[in-house]
Amino acid sequence: MYLKEINSLTDLFFYQAEKQSPASIFLEWLNPKNKKRLTWGETSSNIYKLAKILKENINDEDRCLLVSENRPEWLISDIAIMLANGITVPAYTTYTENDYKYLIEDCQPSVIIVSNNEMHKKLKNIIKEKVFIKKVITFDKIEGVNENKYLDFDSIAKRNLLENEKIKNSNLKRTSTACIIYTSGTGGNPKGVILSHGGILNNLEGACEILKPLIDKRPVFLTWLPLSHSYEHTVQFAQIAVGAKVFYAEKIEKLLDNISEAKPTIMTAVPRFYQNLYNKINMNMKKAKGLKAKLIKATIYLGKKDLLKQKMNFSEKLMNSIVSALVRKKVKKQFGGNLKAFVSGGGALDKEIGEFLNAIGLPTLQGYGLTETSPVVSCNPIHKIRVETVGPPFKGNQVKIAEDGEILVKGENVMLGYWNKKEDTEKVLKDGWLYTGDIGEIDSDGYLKITDRKKDIIVSAGGDNISPAKIENQLANSPAIDQSMVYGDGKNYLVALIVPSKEFKENKEKINEIVNEINKNLTLVEKIKKFNLINESFSIENGLLTPTMKVKRNKVIAKYKNVLENFYKN
Repeated sequence: MYLKEINSLTDLFFYQAEKQSPASIFLEWLNPKNKKRLTWGETSSNIYKLAKILKENINDEDRCLLVSENRPEWLISDIAIMLANGITVPAYTTYTENDYKYLIEDCQPSVIIVSNNEMHKKLKNIIKEKVFIKKVITFDKIEGVNENKYLDFDSIAKRNLLENEKIKNSNLKRTSTACIIYTSGTGGNPKGVILSHGGILNNLEGACEILKPLIDKRPVFLTWLPLSHSYEHTVQFAQIAVGAKVFYAEKIEKLLDNISEAKPTIMTAVPRFYQNLYNKINMNMKKAKGLKAKLIKATIYLGKKDLLKQKMNFSEKLMNSIVSALVRKKVKKQFGGNLKAFVSGGGALDKEIGEFLNAIGLPTLQGYGLTETSPVVSCNPIHKIRVETVGPPFKGNQVKIAEDGEILVKGENVMLGYWNKKEDTEKVLKDGWLYTGDIGEIDSDGYLKITDRKKDIIVSAGGDNISPAKIENQLANSPAIDQSMVYGDGKNYLVALIVPSKEFKENKEKINEIVNEINKNLTLVEKIKKFNLINESFSIENGLLTPTMKVKRNKVIAKYKNVLENFYKN
């Protein structure tokens, strides 16, 4: 595979750019207020121009902070930073001013690249304060700033560039640092994970193997997960590696409209997306009556049979073909009609949801990884999906299970370490093995299964180890429940905070029925003894969700401390 011969992510881009027609559309932003369409030729030219400016303002391996929503300039900036021999430090747009202050003081960037006025407002005081920030580049024009220190992207793009001014970076190696990605974290300050060019390229080899059977023509991707997250950041380079056309979503609220417009071949998402999708589709299907209801029931039953490779008789095979034409085709059309597969990462996908989506004609490939592994360790292949697992490890990734069940990973994809955190690095990197903090097992076919999360385990007063995620996933499978958090570390029993869906806001009786039903299938120590309904959703905006929609347990516990402690007073 050609990726083995590539030394850097910049080499990858220009290798692919030379294969593509310069006039072919590569990047398109679906923002009606700021529509952008860039060809491969325009993208290459802009990378060279920005890299020249950056080279004038940074030394080798200087950090460059990148704060932006997903848009074409994000990719251009990322590659330009690397071409100038800098290190990209992506940051979430949802960070507070204090978050940015911590990040900037930790990595000390020479250059800050920020998209718009709204993002700049959070940064302007810090920019004035820190003398090590030499240049600020903005995607949109920002008024009232120091013209000497600031430069906007459009003015850079309009400059002429001579052939001899194009940077040719041959110094980058696979071991060179490509980026420092700060983990969003469910508690405490984020840690900067140092990833190499080779680590991400190694990931791409595995990703391309997964994508190969799904691509029969030029693939189309719709990017909507934050590019500052390691999952989508690596997907960005996978898109380059397969010569894809890339659409950037307008915003999450417009995602379904954007899907209809872009008609993606592949979509990557986190479990929360699939949870919401499952609830929505399932709710609509339950409203069906008569023949329609029978067809839907047959679709799910036969789809699961097909997924599990169970034998079908002639009439079942015939019916499966009929429901594929009548039901699955219709479902697929709602996602643009060209979707070959969803790829799930960033957390555990519930088995029931995985089986359901695959059964109704939306192939869903669950993978596993961490920011520290660039990020993918394993993924299900399309020809042999096993939804209860996260698939076999990518080639080149060594995986073994420690005596206590912890998953250990070794290979080029493993991080170089944590930025400025030697002790933390030594805690998780031992003899080249990364201690993931996840508990799992490998079956006879080499498929990896995640069974628990070491760090998220609740230890009861009786010493029982309980996985809150297992219980929360069951709660979330009910259309009446939007979100939940199970609590009980060091306590005699478990309790829960539950965010009901709009239709059940005032219906505690119904929620109680659901909790009781779920309790029937839980062990004695896992049962929820008490719960409270809360009106405010856990969200990125209120700081209770990470940007990849994982609950920040410590933040929720702090916010609802009195409510949680009151559970145990009587």
